[in-house]
Amino acid sequence: MASELRLGVNVDHVATIRNARGGGLPDPVRAACAAAAAGADSIVAHLREDRRHISDDDLIRLLEAIEIPLTLEMAATDEMLDIALRHAPHAVCIVPERREERTTEGGLDVVSGHNHLKRFVDDLGGGGAIVSMFIEPDQAQLDASRSIGAPAVEIHVGAYCDALIDGEHETAERLRQRIVDAAAYGAEIGLKVHAGHGITFDTVGSIAAILEIEELNIGHFLIGDAIFGGLDSSIKRMRSLMDKARAEALGEACLLYTSDAADEEDSGD
Repeated sequence: MASELRLGVNVDHVATIRNARGGGLPDPVRAACAAAAAGADSIVAHLREDRRHISDDDLIRLLEAIEIPLTLEMAATDEMLDIALRHAPHAVCIVPERREERTTEGGLDVVSGHNHLKRFVDDLGGGGAIVSMFIEPDQAQLDASRSIGAPAVEIHVGAYCDALIDGEHETAERLRQRIVDAAAYGAEIGLKVHAGHGITFDTVGSIAAILEIEELNIGHFLIGDAIFGGLDSSIKRMRSLMDKARAEALGEACLLYTSDAADEEDSGD
C-alpha cells in the first residue's frame, strides 16, 4: 500500500507539435521545466526508433535542464540500450514499439520475450536505472517481469479508461477489477506498480484510488488540455484529482482496518 502517489508527465507530444512544422518550437524541454514547476514528480520521454517526436538532442537537453527524475521509455533494441547506458536516465520503461502504430498500443509480452528482455534489465539495472516493464494487467506478465529481475511494472490502463469514457460501465468495471487484482498481486510479489495510458480528469480518480499503485504517468491528455488552459493549470488539476482520490481511498482503508481490528477484539472476548 502506497500512501503517496507520484505523477510523471510525458512531454512527447510537445515534440510532436514541433515536428509537424519543423524548427524548435514548441520546445519539450520548456514543457518539462514547466511541468516540474507545476508539481510533476518526474518527466517521461519516449525515444522511438523513428524519432517521430522526442529526438536524441531533446533527451540530452532534458537531462541537463530538469532537476526531477527522467524516465526514458524505449523499445528493447540494441540501439536504445546503448543510448540509455550512455545517458543514464533515472528510470527506463521498456515498451513495445511498432512503426505503424500512432502511439504505444497494448502491453509488452514479457512471457514470450523473457530471454531477450532479461539482458536489458540486467544491463540497465547494472547502469543504475530503475527498470520497469509496460504490461497488461495480467498475472503471467507480472510473474515474468519479476522473474527477469525488473523491479517495477507499469500497467497499461488504456482499455479501462476508454471503456469508462465511452459509457461502457459494465466493461469498465470488469477491466478495472483486472487492474485492481494485478496491482495487488504485483505488490504482493515485490514489484513496484505504476500505471499509465489513457488517463484523463474523468478517469484518474478510479486509478489513483488503487493503493498499490505508486506512480501515474500521463502525457497526451495533459498536453492536449494545456491548449485550452495552460500546462500549469492542467497539471495542478490532475495532481489535485489524484491526491483527493488517494486520500479518500486511504481513509476508507483505515476505517476498514479499524473495523476489522475491533471485530477481532470482540470475537476474542
